[in-house]
Amino acid sequence: MPISKALRGAAYALCLLSGAAYADVAAAPLTALAALRPGEWQLREIGAPAATARALCVPNTNALLQLRHAGASCTRLVIKNGKDDATVQYSCPHAGWGRTSIHVETADLVRIDTQGIANNAPFEVSIEGRRLGECAGTKIGAR
Repeated sequence: MPISKALRGAAYALCLLSGAAYADVAAAPLTALAALRPGEWQLREIGAPAATARALCVPNTNALLQLRHAGASCTRLVIKNGKDDATVQYSCPHAGWGRTSIHVETADLVRIDTQGIANNAPFEVSIEGRRLGECAGTKIGAR
């Protein structure tokens, strides 16, 4: 269920009271994502066999924030905007919501922890992302 305007307002007020940053990703680029480069990324659920990894063309590294809601038009609330870590809560009308934390190990290696609701079902997954190089015929977007 999408986050209501009242709940979003309450979250904003809580952020102001706690001193946390509140911003739309489009308005304020995330510092941690600035270290990453677009291109072909290999995504693998942590603990899953290597054979389950999938290649993904990422033209904009912000796409790593919404892996389960790829391409959906969503509003975003920045919870954390650090040098190596970023956390974003997002809501997609009629599609669900999610909360994603990204930890940047290097410019080519990240850990993505994401959870939320997609297709009327909960999800929670930890993913290792490795940049493979430039996009070479892989699909843009994610499941």
